[in-house]
Amino acid sequence: MDNPGTATPETFPAQDRLAGGAQYIGGRFAKGTSGRTHAVVDPATGMDVYTYELAGTEDVDRAVAAARDAFPGWAATTPGERSDALHRFAAVLADRAEEFARAESLQCGKPLKLTREFDVPGTIDNTAFFAGAARHLQGQAAAEYSGDHTSYVRREPIGVVGSIAPWNYPLQMAAWKILPAIAAGNTIVLKPAELTPLTSLLFAEAATLAGIPDGVVNVVTGTGKEAGEHLVGHPDVAMTSFTGSTGVGKRVAEVATATVKRLHLELGGKAPFVVFDDADLEAAVHGAVAGALINTGQDCTAATRAYVQRPLYEAFVERTAALMETVRLGNPFAPGTDLGPLISHTQRDRVAAFVERARGYARVVTGGEPPQGELKNGAYYRPTLVADAPQDSEIVQSEIFGPVLVVLPFDSDDEGIRLANDTPYGLAASAWTTGVYRANRATREIKAGCVWVNDHIPIISEMPHGGYKASGFGKDMSVYSFEEYTQVKHVMFDNTAVSRKDWHRTIFGDR
Repeated sequence: MDNPGTATPETFPAQDRLAGGAQYIGGRFAKGTSGRTHAVVDPATGMDVYTYELAGTEDVDRAVAAARDAFPGWAATTPGERSDALHRFAAVLADRAEEFARAESLQCGKPLKLTREFDVPGTIDNTAFFAGAARHLQGQAAAEYSGDHTSYVRREPIGVVGSIAPWNYPLQMAAWKILPAIAAGNTIVLKPAELTPLTSLLFAEAATLAGIPDGVVNVVTGTGKEAGEHLVGHPDVAMTSFTGSTGVGKRVAEVATATVKRLHLELGGKAPFVVFDDADLEAAVHGAVAGALINTGQDCTAATRAYVQRPLYEAFVERTAALMETVRLGNPFAPGTDLGPLISHTQRDRVAAFVERARGYARVVTGGEPPQGELKNGAYYRPTLVADAPQDSEIVQSEIFGPVLVVLPFDSDDEGIRLANDTPYGLAASAWTTGVYRANRATREIKAGCVWVNDHIPIISEMPHGGYKASGFGKDMSVYSFEEYTQVKHVMFDNTAVSRKDWHRTIFGDR
């Protein structure tokens, strides 16, 4: 290959199949009807790799109708039948793992080693997990809670789920929404980000290849303003799940409220990385660089605010900057690449603007600029360390979504935990200490949906992912996610064989 960052049959083997269109409705690819097109751009080169017709409201209506028509049959299948289908789904994904890894790298700019070792295996593992979870759609055991009556609780599917996934982890976020929904007996219409539809479409195709009935999994690729809002507000959609920024999440909630939908929101984050003075400094430095730069910092759980207790502060800043400078930016398909580009030049410019404004009140220790030379046409930005910013400054409080880590000192343990909690967000955090008391206190008092100790970023299918405060509500992965895609019904039986006339007389009198 002369330029492995562009679309070739090797890097994008599914391009012929996707020529049928970027909508997947009722088990087949289709073209959008909005009359407008959109290009998937390789962020490593700035070149268009796939141009498609955007979905309009009519396409959303067709997808919702397909999901609605498929719902009664899919909901009627047994948990065992759904489990078997999801096991087949996992097998199809495993067979096509390299295709998914390459498509994800191409559309996102992720290093291929990351998509091969993390994104795709994680998605296959999620599929296998929900294949098992499907067999555990349990209510509550029957019991006599009220005299002569027996009560029990059923968990039932909700109906058609309308979901919106982001561009930073398009394959995994599609899986996190589709899998628990269909495992519980729902059908789904997913709208991926316009920038990154490729793997979501291939994921829906894989569901069909696994024998999941047509209409159970549908994908519409359009703009948030047109296709997204129409999907969220659609009267036949019973639940909305959204992952994205807090600002857009507020709008989703506003639209969903009009039809009183079940709502699941996984929103922004500004994860604190708290280093106490008894921490293993080298471990913390390596953890900070990995946690801050994962997916080029485009991760709502990424380490973005490092609070370091004063005795370790200067050494942490110096060593973290030195380690960042060894990170290799490059073509996502090159074996030696550690860090790829940001998703777009627009996002790169947004990140750069945050850093440029911070120069007026903080110290940019390393990075703070795009690379030159052969990478200049891509959306690259150098790993950046900013020190000594005020706690109330923009770069500390706002979500940047780029390879930028801000480091601030603290003195007492009380201060470190207070600063960690001092943003509107609460998605994830980490505490670095060798002390059991400090670890227990930090995990108890830091307000976040996940608190790692002496690590930052790993997730597993069996454990929940979701936030506190402005980071939203609801959980992805785990049985907690599975249960969110069900509704609870109380069933009560009258166990007596005698007339209930006396009971009615109590209510209505002697008639």
